[in-house]
Amino acid sequence: MKLKSLLSGIVLLGLLGACGPTEGDEETAARPDQPYLFILGVTQDAGYPQAGCYRPHCMPGWEDPSLRRTVASLALIDPGNHAKYLFEATPHMPEQLYRLHVEAPDEAFSLGGVFLTHGHIGHYTGLMHFGHEVMGANGVPVFAMPRMREYLTNHGPWSQLVSYGNIALQPLEDGAVQELPGGLMVTPFLVPHRDEYTEPVGFRIEGPNRVAIFIPDIDKWERWDVDLAELIREVDYAFLDATFFADGEIPGRAMEDIPHPFVVESMELLSGLSAEERARVHFIHFNHTNPLLIEGSEAREVVRDAGFNIADEGQRFDM
Repeated sequence: MKLKSLLSGIVLLGLLGACGPTEGDEETAARPDQPYLFILGVTQDAGYPQAGCYRPHCMPGWEDPSLRRTVASLALIDPGNHAKYLFEATPHMPEQLYRLHVEAPDEAFSLGGVFLTHGHIGHYTGLMHFGHEVMGANGVPVFAMPRMREYLTNHGPWSQLVSYGNIALQPLEDGAVQELPGGLMVTPFLVPHRDEYTEPVGFRIEGPNRVAIFIPDIDKWERWDVDLAELIREVDYAFLDATFFADGEIPGRAMEDIPHPFVVESMELLSGLSAEERARVHFIHFNHTNPLLIEGSEAREVVRDAGFNIADEGQRFDM
Protein backbone atom coordinates (compact mmCIF):
# COMPACT_ATOMS: atom_id res chain seq x y z
CA MET A 1 0.00 0.00 0.00
CA LYS A 2 1.48 3.32 -1.04
CA LEU A 3 0.73 6.59 0.73
CA LYS A 4 1.42 8.53 -2.49
CA SER A 5 -1.42 6.81 -4.34
CA LEU A 6 -3.73 7.44 -1.40
CA LEU A 7 -3.00 11.17 -1.35
CA SER A 8 -3.47 11.52 -5.10
CA GLY A 9 -7.00 10.22 -4.78
CA ILE A 10 -7.94 11.77 -1.48
CA VAL A 11 -10.81 13.86 -2.87
CA LEU A 12 -12.47 10.79 -4.41
CA LEU A 13 -14.12 9.53 -1.25
CA GLY A 14 -15.96 6.24 -1.33
CA LEU A 15 -19.07 5.14 0.45
CA LEU A 16 -19.09 5.30 4.21
CA GLY A 17 -19.23 1.86 5.76
CA ALA A 18 -20.44 0.80 9.14
CA CYS A 19 -18.12 2.03 11.88
CA GLY A 20 -19.99 1.36 15.10
CA PRO A 21 -18.69 1.57 18.65
CA THR A 22 -15.99 -0.82 19.72
CA GLU A 23 -16.23 -3.10 22.71
CA GLY A 24 -15.67 -1.52 26.13
CA ASP A 25 -12.25 -1.64 27.72
CA GLU A 26 -11.86 -4.99 29.50
CA GLU A 27 -10.00 -3.47 32.44
CA THR A 28 -12.78 -0.92 32.97
CA ALA A 29 -15.41 -3.65 32.93
CA ALA A 30 -13.42 -5.64 35.48
CA ARG A 31 -13.13 -2.64 37.82
CA PRO A 32 -16.62 -1.14 38.06
CA ASP A 33 -15.60 1.77 40.33
CA GLN A 34 -12.73 2.84 38.07
CA PRO A 35 -13.12 6.26 36.35
CA TYR A 36 -13.02 6.12 32.58
CA LEU A 37 -13.30 8.26 29.48
CA PHE A 38 -16.17 7.58 27.11
CA ILE A 39 -16.19 8.96 23.57
CA LEU A 40 -19.47 10.68 22.72
CA GLY A 41 -18.56 12.20 19.35
CA VAL A 42 -15.70 12.30 16.85
CA THR A 43 -16.39 14.80 14.07
CA GLN A 44 -15.54 18.40 13.31
CA ASP A 45 -17.99 21.13 14.41
CA ALA A 46 -20.51 20.44 11.62
CA GLY A 47 -20.83 16.68 12.16
CA TYR A 48 -21.27 13.95 9.56
CA PRO A 49 -23.03 14.37 7.22
CA GLN A 50 -22.64 18.13 7.08
CA ALA A 51 -25.52 20.53 6.43
CA GLY A 52 -25.83 21.36 2.75
CA CYS A 53 -23.50 18.57 1.64
CA TYR A 54 -25.13 16.24 -0.88
CA ARG A 55 -21.93 15.03 -2.50
CA PRO A 56 -21.20 11.29 -2.77
CA HIS A 57 -19.30 11.09 0.52
CA CYS A 58 -22.17 12.69 2.49
CA MET A 59 -25.12 10.87 0.91
CA PRO A 60 -24.65 7.57 2.78
CA GLY A 61 -25.07 9.48 6.04
CA TRP A 62 -28.32 11.09 4.89
CA GLU A 63 -29.70 7.80 3.61
CA ASP A 64 -28.63 5.62 6.56
CA PRO A 65 -28.87 7.24 10.03
CA SER A 66 -26.64 4.53 11.51
CA LEU A 67 -23.69 6.01 9.61
CA ARG A 68 -24.04 9.48 11.10
CA ARG A 69 -21.42 10.75 13.56
CA THR A 70 -21.70 13.53 16.14
CA VAL A 71 -19.31 16.35 17.01
CA ALA A 72 -16.18 15.58 19.02
CA SER A 73 -16.83 15.25 22.74
CA LEU A 74 -15.56 13.16 25.65
CA ALA A 75 -17.25 12.19 28.88
CA LEU A 76 -15.34 11.48 32.07
CA ILE A 77 -17.35 9.01 34.15
CA ASP A 78 -16.54 8.39 37.81
CA PRO A 79 -18.65 5.48 39.14
CA GLY A 80 -17.06 5.60 42.59
CA ASN A 81 -18.32 9.15 43.15
CA HIS A 82 -21.49 8.85 41.04
CA ALA A 83 -20.38 11.74 38.84
CA LYS A 84 -19.95 12.43 35.14
CA TYR A 85 -18.38 15.33 33.25
CA LEU A 86 -18.60 16.56 29.68
CA PHE A 87 -15.75 17.88 27.59
CA GLU A 88 -17.38 20.23 25.06
CA ALA A 89 -21.01 21.30 24.70
CA THR A 90 -21.61 20.38 21.08
CA PRO A 91 -24.55 21.04 18.73
CA HIS A 92 -25.34 17.35 19.18
CA MET A 93 -25.93 17.77 22.91
CA PRO A 94 -29.38 16.04 22.90
CA GLU A 95 -28.03 12.84 21.35
CA GLN A 96 -24.88 12.92 23.43
CA LEU A 97 -26.67 13.52 26.72
CA TYR A 98 -28.90 10.55 25.94
CA ARG A 99 -25.92 8.37 25.09
CA LEU A 100 -24.29 9.48 28.34
CA HIS A 101 -27.52 8.76 30.25
CA VAL A 102 -27.56 5.21 28.85
CA GLU A 103 -23.92 4.76 29.85
CA ALA A 104 -24.20 6.52 33.24
CA PRO A 105 -27.89 7.02 34.15
CA ASP A 106 -28.99 10.35 35.57
CA GLU A 107 -30.61 8.58 38.51
CA ALA A 108 -27.19 7.37 39.66
CA PHE A 109 -24.73 9.93 38.22
CA SER A 110 -24.88 13.69 38.65
CA LEU A 111 -23.51 15.98 35.96
CA GLY A 112 -20.53 17.50 37.74
CA GLY A 113 -19.69 19.97 35.02
CA VAL A 114 -18.92 20.82 31.42
CA PHE A 115 -15.39 21.76 30.31
CA LEU A 116 -15.13 24.01 27.24
CA THR A 117 -12.08 24.28 24.98
CA HIS A 118 -13.06 27.44 23.05
CA GLY A 119 -15.74 29.52 21.36
CA HIS A 120 -16.22 27.85 17.96
CA ILE A 121 -19.65 26.49 17.15
CA GLY A 122 -18.92 22.81 17.67
CA HIS A 123 -17.55 23.33 21.16
CA TYR A 124 -19.99 25.46 23.16
CA THR A 125 -23.31 26.02 21.35
CA GLY A 126 -24.86 22.93 22.93
CA LEU A 127 -25.11 24.97 26.14
CA MET A 128 -28.40 26.28 24.75
CA HIS A 129 -30.06 23.01 25.71
CA PHE A 130 -29.56 23.84 29.38
CA GLY A 131 -31.77 26.93 28.90
CA HIS A 132 -35.32 27.47 30.07
CA GLU A 133 -36.73 26.69 26.60
CA VAL A 134 -35.35 23.15 26.89
CA MET A 135 -34.02 21.55 30.09
CA GLY A 136 -34.40 24.52 32.40
CA ALA A 137 -31.28 23.33 34.18
CA ASN A 138 -30.25 24.69 37.54
CA GLY A 139 -26.64 25.75 38.03
CA VAL A 140 -24.81 23.31 35.76
CA PRO A 141 -21.09 24.04 36.40
CA VAL A 142 -19.43 25.21 33.18
CA PHE A 143 -15.65 25.40 33.39
CA ALA A 144 -14.22 28.01 31.06
CA MET A 145 -11.20 30.22 30.45
CA PRO A 146 -11.35 34.00 31.16
CA ARG A 147 -12.34 35.19 27.67
CA MET A 148 -14.81 32.33 27.32
CA ARG A 149 -16.44 33.32 30.61
CA GLU A 150 -16.60 36.96 29.52
CA TYR A 151 -18.12 35.96 26.20
CA LEU A 152 -20.83 33.81 27.79
CA THR A 153 -21.61 36.44 30.42
CA ASN A 154 -21.91 39.43 28.11
CA HIS A 155 -23.27 38.11 24.80
CA GLY A 156 -26.77 36.82 24.22
CA PRO A 157 -28.31 34.35 24.08
CA TRP A 158 -25.62 32.77 26.26
CA SER A 159 -25.84 35.53 28.86
CA GLN A 160 -29.41 34.45 29.57
CA LEU A 161 -28.13 31.04 30.68
CA VAL A 162 -25.97 32.86 33.22
CA SER A 163 -28.58 35.37 34.39
CA TYR A 164 -31.28 32.69 34.71
CA GLY A 165 -28.90 30.47 36.66
CA ASN A 166 -29.13 27.60 34.17
CA ILE A 167 -25.33 27.42 34.17
CA ALA A 168 -22.80 28.47 36.80
CA LEU A 169 -19.51 29.60 35.28
CA GLN A 170 -16.39 28.18 36.94
CA PRO A 171 -12.96 29.72 36.35
CA LEU A 172 -10.15 27.98 34.51
CA GLU A 173 -6.65 29.36 34.04
CA ASP A 174 -3.82 28.25 31.79
CA GLY A 175 -1.85 25.54 33.56
CA ALA A 176 -3.93 25.66 36.75
CA VAL A 177 -5.18 22.28 37.99
CA GLN A 178 -8.92 21.90 38.54
CA GLU A 179 -9.37 19.24 41.21
CA LEU A 180 -12.50 17.12 41.08
CA PRO A 181 -13.88 14.71 43.69
CA GLY A 182 -12.16 11.38 43.88
CA GLY A 183 -8.74 12.76 43.00
CA LEU A 184 -9.54 13.46 39.33
CA MET A 185 -7.72 16.48 37.91
CA VAL A 186 -8.26 18.58 34.78
CA THR A 187 -5.69 21.10 33.58
CA PRO A 188 -6.24 23.45 30.62
CA PHE A 189 -3.32 24.53 28.44
CA LEU A 190 -3.32 27.18 25.73
CA VAL A 191 -2.90 26.08 22.11
CA PRO A 192 -2.50 28.12 18.92
CA HIS A 193 -5.81 28.30 17.06
CA ARG A 194 -8.26 30.93 15.82
CA ASP A 195 -9.16 33.08 18.82
CA GLU A 196 -11.67 35.61 17.47
CA TYR A 197 -13.87 35.35 20.57
CA THR A 198 -12.10 33.21 23.14
CA GLU A 199 -8.74 31.67 23.95
CA PRO A 200 -8.45 28.03 22.75
CA VAL A 201 -7.16 25.30 25.05
CA GLY A 202 -6.57 21.60 25.24
CA PHE A 203 -7.05 19.57 28.42
CA ARG A 204 -4.89 17.24 30.46
CA ILE A 205 -7.19 14.79 32.26
CA GLU A 206 -5.72 12.79 35.14
CA GLY A 207 -7.29 9.79 36.78
CA PRO A 208 -5.92 7.59 39.57
CA ASN A 209 -4.01 5.41 37.09
CA ARG A 210 -3.96 7.08 33.67
CA VAL A 211 -3.45 10.48 32.06
CA ALA A 212 -5.02 11.72 28.81
CA ILE A 213 -4.69 14.84 26.70
CA PHE A 214 -7.54 16.16 24.56
CA ILE A 215 -6.64 18.58 21.74
CA PRO A 216 -9.58 18.66 19.31
CA ASP A 217 -8.54 21.91 17.61
CA ILE A 218 -5.07 23.30 16.98
CA ASP A 219 -3.13 24.98 14.18
CA LYS A 220 -0.07 23.33 12.62
CA TRP A 221 2.10 21.67 15.24
CA GLU A 222 5.09 23.90 14.43
CA ARG A 223 3.11 26.90 15.68
CA TRP A 224 3.03 25.40 19.19
CA ASP A 225 6.01 25.75 21.50
CA VAL A 226 5.53 22.22 22.85
CA ASP A 227 7.30 19.08 21.69
CA LEU A 228 4.33 16.86 20.79
CA ALA A 229 6.34 13.64 20.82
CA GLU A 230 7.63 14.34 24.32
CA LEU A 231 4.13 15.21 25.48
CA ILE A 232 2.80 11.89 24.22
CA ARG A 233 5.58 10.05 26.06
CA GLU A 234 4.22 11.58 29.29
CA VAL A 235 0.61 10.40 28.89
CA ASP A 236 -1.38 7.23 28.31
CA TYR A 237 -3.86 8.56 25.74
CA ALA A 238 -3.58 11.45 23.30
CA PHE A 239 -6.78 12.52 21.50
CA LEU A 240 -5.44 14.72 18.70
CA ASP A 241 -6.92 17.03 16.07
CA ALA A 242 -7.47 15.05 12.86
CA THR A 243 -9.76 17.48 11.05
CA PHE A 244 -8.16 16.76 7.67
CA PHE A 245 -6.27 13.73 6.46
CA ALA A 246 -4.14 15.42 3.78
CA ASP A 247 -3.75 18.45 1.56
CA GLY A 248 -6.18 18.68 -1.33
CA GLU A 249 -9.05 17.24 0.67
CA ILE A 250 -11.29 20.24 -0.04
CA PRO A 251 -11.18 20.91 -3.81
CA GLY A 252 -11.05 24.55 -4.82
CA ARG A 253 -10.09 25.84 -1.39
CA ALA A 254 -6.64 26.88 -0.18
CA MET A 255 -6.12 24.65 2.83
CA GLU A 256 -3.45 26.90 4.29
CA ASP A 257 -6.38 29.13 5.25
CA ILE A 258 -7.58 26.40 7.63
CA PRO A 259 -4.25 25.35 9.16
CA HIS A 260 -5.12 22.22 11.09
CA PRO A 261 -2.35 19.60 11.16
CA PHE A 262 -3.02 17.00 8.50
CA VAL A 263 -3.09 13.46 9.84
CA VAL A 264 -0.25 12.53 7.47
CA GLU A 265 1.80 15.38 8.96
CA SER A 266 1.08 14.24 12.51
CA MET A 267 2.09 10.68 11.68
CA GLU A 268 5.33 11.88 10.12
CA LEU A 269 6.08 14.11 13.12
CA LEU A 270 5.49 11.19 15.48
CA SER A 271 7.15 8.50 13.40
CA GLY A 272 10.11 8.39 15.81
CA LEU A 273 7.93 7.19 18.68
CA SER A 274 8.08 3.56 19.69
CA ALA A 275 5.22 1.27 18.72
CA GLU A 276 3.89 1.43 22.29
CA GLU A 277 4.01 5.24 22.24
CA ARG A 278 2.34 5.54 18.82
CA ALA A 279 -0.49 3.36 20.14
CA ARG A 280 -1.31 6.11 22.65
CA VAL A 281 -2.45 8.42 19.83
CA HIS A 282 -6.17 8.45 18.97
CA PHE A 283 -7.10 10.75 16.10
CA ILE A 284 -10.39 12.63 16.56
CA HIS A 285 -12.37 15.66 15.24
CA PHE A 286 -12.83 14.54 11.61
CA ASN A 287 -14.17 16.87 8.93
CA HIS A 288 -16.95 15.36 6.82
CA THR A 289 -14.44 15.06 3.95
CA ASN A 290 -11.94 13.03 5.99
CA PRO A 291 -11.60 9.47 4.64
CA LEU A 292 -10.90 8.23 8.17
CA LEU A 293 -14.69 8.30 8.53
CA ILE A 294 -14.91 5.59 5.89
CA GLU A 295 -14.72 2.08 7.30
CA GLY A 296 -12.40 0.02 5.13
CA SER A 297 -10.79 3.05 3.49
CA GLU A 298 -7.13 3.02 2.53
CA ALA A 299 -6.61 6.00 4.84
CA ARG A 300 -7.73 3.98 7.88
CA GLU A 301 -5.42 1.16 6.89
CA VAL A 302 -2.49 3.55 6.53
CA VAL A 303 -3.09 4.98 10.01
CA ARG A 304 -3.42 1.59 11.65
CA ASP A 305 -0.45 0.13 9.78
CA ALA A 306 1.61 3.01 11.18
CA GLY A 307 0.56 2.02 14.70
CA PHE A 308 -1.88 4.87 15.44
CA ASN A 309 -5.57 4.70 16.39
CA ILE A 310 -8.81 6.21 15.10
CA ALA A 311 -11.33 7.31 17.72
CA ASP A 312 -14.92 6.16 17.43
CA GLU A 313 -18.10 6.79 19.39
CA GLY A 314 -18.70 4.46 22.30
CA GLN A 315 -15.07 3.65 23.08
CA ARG A 316 -14.00 3.51 26.75
CA PHE A 317 -10.58 4.30 28.19
CA ASP A 318 -9.72 3.30 31.74
CA MET A 319 -8.40 6.17 33.83
